[in-house]
Amino acid sequence: GGAVIMTQTLAHPAPEDVQEAGSLTHRAKRQEKDENLIQLVTFRLGDEEFGVKILVVNEIIRLVQITQVPNAPEFIEGVINLRGKVLPVMGLRKRFNMPEKALDDHSRIIVMELNHNVVGFLVDAVSEVLRIPESTVEPAPAVVAGVGSEYIEGVGRLDDRLLILLDLEALLGNPMNEVH
Repeated sequence: GGAVIMTQTLAHPAPEDVQEAGSLTHRAKRQEKDENLIQLVTFRLGDEEFGVKILVVNEIIRLVQITQVPNAPEFIEGVINLRGKVLPVMGLRKRFNMPEKALDDHSRIIVMELNHNVVGFLVDAVSEVLRIPESTVEPAPAVVAGVGSEYIEGVGRLDDRLLILLDLEALLGNPMNEVH
Protein backbone atom coordinates (compact mmCIF):
# COMPACT_ATOMS: atom_id res chain seq x y z
CA GLY A 1 0.00 0.00 0.00
CA GLY A 2 0.86 3.65 -0.28
CA ALA A 3 1.68 3.93 3.41
CA VAL A 4 4.67 1.61 3.10
CA ILE A 5 6.13 3.58 0.21
CA MET A 6 5.74 6.76 2.23
CA THR A 7 7.59 5.40 5.22
CA GLN A 8 10.36 4.23 2.94
CA THR A 9 10.82 7.63 1.31
CA LEU A 10 10.77 9.33 4.69
CA ALA A 11 13.26 6.92 6.22
CA HIS A 12 15.54 6.92 3.19
CA PRO A 13 17.56 10.12 3.82
CA ALA A 14 18.66 8.94 7.26
CA PRO A 15 22.09 7.50 6.30
CA GLU A 16 23.23 10.76 4.67
CA ASP A 17 22.03 12.65 7.72
CA VAL A 18 24.27 10.53 9.87
CA GLN A 19 27.34 11.10 7.68
CA GLU A 20 26.66 14.83 7.51
CA ALA A 21 26.24 15.07 11.26
CA GLY A 22 29.87 14.08 11.59
CA SER A 23 31.04 17.10 9.64
CA LEU A 24 28.73 19.57 11.40
CA THR A 25 28.67 20.11 15.10
CA HIS A 26 25.63 18.54 16.65
CA ARG A 27 24.31 21.86 17.86
CA ALA A 28 24.41 23.48 14.44
CA LYS A 29 22.68 20.49 12.95
CA ARG A 30 19.95 20.61 15.56
CA GLN A 31 19.53 24.34 15.16
CA GLU A 32 19.17 24.00 11.42
CA LYS A 33 16.47 21.39 11.87
CA ASP A 34 14.49 23.47 14.36
CA GLU A 35 14.95 26.74 12.56
CA ASN A 36 11.90 28.02 10.82
CA LEU A 37 12.82 30.69 8.34
CA ILE A 38 10.47 33.58 7.80
CA GLN A 39 10.51 35.15 4.36
CA LEU A 40 10.08 38.88 4.42
CA VAL A 41 9.91 41.77 2.04
CA THR A 42 11.83 44.59 3.68
CA PHE A 43 11.36 48.28 3.05
CA ARG A 44 12.50 51.61 4.43
CA LEU A 45 10.75 54.54 6.03
CA GLY A 46 13.37 57.13 6.88
CA ASP A 47 16.22 55.42 8.70
CA GLU A 48 14.13 52.51 9.88
CA GLU A 49 13.82 49.18 8.15
CA PHE A 50 10.53 47.31 8.23
CA GLY A 51 9.51 43.87 7.09
CA VAL A 52 6.27 42.17 6.12
CA LYS A 53 5.75 38.49 5.47
CA ILE A 54 6.15 37.73 1.80
CA LEU A 55 2.96 35.65 1.81
CA VAL A 56 0.79 38.76 2.00
CA VAL A 57 2.67 40.70 -0.67
CA ASN A 58 1.05 40.55 -4.11
CA GLU A 59 3.46 42.82 -5.92
CA ILE A 60 5.63 45.89 -5.63
CA ILE A 61 5.00 48.70 -8.06
CA ARG A 62 6.55 52.03 -8.90
CA LEU A 63 4.59 55.13 -8.14
CA VAL A 64 1.48 55.63 -10.20
CA GLN A 65 -1.07 58.40 -10.14
CA ILE A 66 -2.71 58.47 -6.71
CA THR A 67 -6.20 59.96 -6.76
CA GLN A 68 -7.16 61.71 -3.54
CA VAL A 69 -10.37 60.64 -1.88
CA PRO A 70 -12.51 63.11 0.06
CA ASN A 71 -13.28 62.25 3.71
CA ALA A 72 -10.81 59.37 3.80
CA PRO A 73 -8.80 58.86 7.00
CA GLU A 74 -5.77 61.11 7.01
CA PHE A 75 -3.26 58.31 6.39
CA ILE A 76 -5.04 57.15 3.24
CA GLU A 77 -3.13 58.84 0.42
CA GLY A 78 -5.89 58.05 -2.04
CA VAL A 79 -6.64 55.30 -4.52
CA ILE A 80 -4.79 53.87 -7.49
CA ASN A 81 -6.01 51.99 -10.51
CA LEU A 82 -4.11 48.74 -10.84
CA ARG A 83 -5.11 46.92 -14.02
CA GLY A 84 -8.70 48.06 -13.66
CA LYS A 85 -8.93 47.42 -9.91
CA VAL A 86 -9.21 50.41 -7.61
CA LEU A 87 -7.10 50.03 -4.47
CA PRO A 88 -6.71 52.30 -1.47
CA VAL A 89 -3.15 53.39 -0.75
CA MET A 90 -2.09 53.87 2.85
CA GLY A 91 0.82 56.21 3.54
CA LEU A 92 2.84 54.38 6.14
CA ARG A 93 4.68 57.56 7.14
CA LYS A 94 1.36 59.18 7.92
CA ARG A 95 0.10 56.05 9.63
CA PHE A 96 3.09 56.16 11.96
CA ASN A 97 3.05 59.95 12.35
CA MET A 98 6.42 60.32 10.69
CA PRO A 99 7.32 63.59 8.98
CA GLU A 100 6.22 63.77 5.35
CA LYS A 101 8.81 63.14 2.69
CA ALA A 102 8.72 64.10 -0.96
CA LEU A 103 8.14 61.12 -3.24
CA ASP A 104 11.11 60.21 -5.40
CA ASP A 105 12.43 57.52 -7.73
CA HIS A 106 12.81 55.11 -4.83
CA SER A 107 9.23 55.46 -3.59
CA ARG A 108 7.25 52.26 -4.03
CA ILE A 109 3.77 50.97 -3.42
CA ILE A 110 3.70 47.50 -1.91
CA VAL A 111 0.43 45.82 -2.82
CA MET A 112 -0.65 43.46 -0.06
CA GLU A 113 -3.63 41.23 0.40
CA LEU A 114 -5.09 40.32 3.74
CA ASN A 115 -8.46 38.72 4.37
CA HIS A 116 -9.46 39.52 0.79
CA ASN A 117 -8.64 43.21 1.26
CA VAL A 118 -6.08 44.42 -1.26
CA VAL A 119 -4.31 47.57 -0.12
CA GLY A 120 -1.27 49.50 -1.31
CA PHE A 121 1.29 50.71 1.21
CA LEU A 122 3.35 53.72 0.23
CA VAL A 123 6.97 53.33 1.41
CA ASP A 124 10.20 55.25 0.88
CA ALA A 125 12.02 52.36 -0.76
CA VAL A 126 11.90 48.58 -0.97
CA SER A 127 15.13 46.96 0.19
CA GLU A 128 15.15 43.24 -0.47
CA VAL A 129 13.60 39.88 0.19
CA LEU A 130 15.12 38.31 3.27
CA ARG A 131 14.88 34.99 5.04
CA ILE A 132 15.46 35.26 8.74
CA PRO A 133 15.30 32.54 11.39
CA GLU A 134 12.22 32.81 13.56
CA SER A 135 14.44 32.61 16.63
CA THR A 136 15.95 36.03 15.84
CA VAL A 137 12.56 37.70 16.21
CA GLU A 138 11.87 39.16 19.62
CA PRO A 139 8.59 40.55 20.95
CA ALA A 140 8.17 44.23 20.27
CA PRO A 141 9.08 46.78 22.89
CA ALA A 142 6.31 49.27 23.68
CA VAL A 143 7.42 51.83 21.12
CA VAL A 144 9.90 51.29 18.33
CA ALA A 145 10.87 54.18 16.08
CA GLY A 146 7.71 56.00 17.10
CA VAL A 147 5.54 53.17 15.82
CA GLY A 148 3.09 51.93 18.44
CA SER A 149 3.64 48.33 19.46
CA GLU A 150 0.08 47.45 18.49
CA TYR A 151 1.26 47.51 14.86
CA ILE A 152 4.38 45.48 15.47
CA GLU A 153 4.62 41.72 15.42
CA GLY A 154 8.19 41.69 16.62
CA VAL A 155 11.69 42.94 16.02
CA GLY A 156 14.17 40.87 14.04
CA ARG A 157 17.86 41.17 14.87
CA LEU A 158 20.13 41.00 11.85
CA ASP A 159 23.87 41.26 12.28
CA ASP A 160 24.12 44.98 12.92
CA ARG A 161 20.59 46.25 12.43
CA LEU A 162 17.05 45.85 13.60
CA LEU A 163 14.14 44.97 11.40
CA ILE A 164 10.66 45.94 12.54
CA LEU A 165 8.09 43.31 11.57
CA LEU A 166 4.72 44.87 10.95
CA ASP A 167 1.45 43.28 11.97
CA LEU A 168 -0.73 43.86 8.94
CA GLU A 169 -3.93 42.74 10.58
CA ALA A 170 -3.57 45.49 13.15
CA LEU A 171 -2.58 48.03 10.53
CA LEU A 172 -5.48 47.20 8.26
CA GLY A 173 -7.95 46.35 10.96
CA ASN A 174 -8.01 49.71 12.66
CA PRO A 175 -8.60 52.06 9.75
CA MET A 176 -11.69 50.13 8.76
CA ASN A 177 -13.17 50.49 12.25
CA GLU A 178 -12.35 54.18 12.44
CA VAL A 179 -14.34 54.94 9.33
CA HIS A 180 -17.59 53.45 10.58
